[in-house]
Amino acid sequence: MLRRGFLPNIGNLLAFEATARHGSVSRAAEELNLTQSAVSRQIQQLEDSLGVSLFSRSRQRVVLTDVGRLYASQVRATLTELSDATHQAIALSGTSGVLNLATLPTFGTRWLIPRIPHFLAEHPDATVNFGVRLVPFDFSAEPFDAAIHFGAPHWPGAICELLRREEAVPVCSPAYREREAIRSPQDLARATLLQQSTRPAAWAEWFASVGVDAGNPMRGPRFEQFAMVAQAAAAGLGVGLIPHFLIADELAGGRLEVLFPQSILSVGAYFLVYPEHKAEAPLVRSFRDWILAQSNQE
Repeated sequence: MLRRGFLPNIGNLLAFEATARHGSVSRAAEELNLTQSAVSRQIQQLEDSLGVSLFSRSRQRVVLTDVGRLYASQVRATLTELSDATHQAIALSGTSGVLNLATLPTFGTRWLIPRIPHFLAEHPDATVNFGVRLVPFDFSAEPFDAAIHFGAPHWPGAICELLRREEAVPVCSPAYREREAIRSPQDLARATLLQQSTRPAAWAEWFASVGVDAGNPMRGPRFEQFAMVAQAAAAGLGVGLIPHFLIADELAGGRLEVLFPQSILSVGAYFLVYPEHKAEAPLVRSFRDWILAQSNQE
């Protein structure tokens, strides 16, 4: 329950935040299209209501006090949240609902987003917002209705729906293959291996599956996302071990080619995850049905 007596005037907060950010009353006044005396008066009103000094004043300079510095960071975060909430409320005018989805970067950009128009065609009044999360999180503390997760089907308080497995193949640019004369799996023992940092054992597993001693299979530059590995491979920096479904465009366009048919199946898999209490929410249920159907088509 909000205690209204402890909620300062928003105009006073705006004046305080702008002055704290600029370290200048005059610059804050210019930003807010107010006079300097009006900004100073609003800050004084705020200090009087709080009973603390937020700035120390010396001639023309204003410097945040320790209390003011802490309060400024909190006020800035609150004003940002309020602005975002207002923009979202305006954006949702006339919609039937919003789905806030956390996704993995490459899965989102390479597989999910290109298919979202099909979902929106079926639900034209819905809005899907995307965010990025790399590891499991607490749904009660984050603004998401669902998430795309890679790993094991374990997420406290949530339901995990299997979307697809991850089967990776060795790929490189045609120019790199020609330059390095890669003709057999053994040739990769001397190639530059592009490493995906969240799959550190992938190359070791692949070499073991084809019976090749690669020396140190963990050598080579490391990248945080498959999209970066794909870009590096297409640029001729080396050979990447990438799930086939994430590089369909590069393969179709000839920027990458599969070197050998041998692949490795990751222990983890991709899952749609959503809180148990949202299992029957109409938009979550519709998205679940749609994305599972999309996965089953492949």
